[in-house]
Amino acid sequence: MSLNIRKEQPKDSQSIHEVTVAAFLEAPHSDHTEQFIVKALRESGALSISLVAEDESNVVGHVALSPVTISDSTDSWYGLGPISVLPNKQGNGIGSKLMSAAIQELKDIKAKGCVLLGDPGYYHRFGFKPREGLVLPGVPPEYFQALVFQGDLPQGSVTYHESFSAKG
Repeated sequence: MSLNIRKEQPKDSQSIHEVTVAAFLEAPHSDHTEQFIVKALRESGALSISLVAEDESNVVGHVALSPVTISDSTDSWYGLGPISVLPNKQGNGIGSKLMSAAIQELKDIKAKGCVLLGDPGYYHRFGFKPREGLVLPGVPPEYFQALVFQGDLPQGSVTYHESFSAKG
């Protein structure tokens, strides 16, 4: 495998759509709207960072990052997700490489922090963990995790971009 992580290009949108659909097809905790979320983020201009994993010129993974709003008015925080890897490529470190590249991109733009909703067992290795006082309403707190890059941990409720309610 010859893996390359790079920024999304306009020609990648269909491949990203296909990777996202395939990645979440069998996911038990998915409402299968992840591909619509990515498209809506892109169309609204809220897709701040979009990286693809490419293997021999084929897109095999993708990660999206977009700004979040925190009720205490802290700025420069982002939400990571969705992150997708083709099912037949999972388990090869592609997701980890996408995560590491996404975290570096956030640091490069001087982000203060990042939140995500996901498996604590997986995301803990990147420094994400549940944080007291930072919540996503309606979600079990152990699955809502944050990583602070600079400054203090915000306190309040997080709201993802309206594109996260996209259904089609």
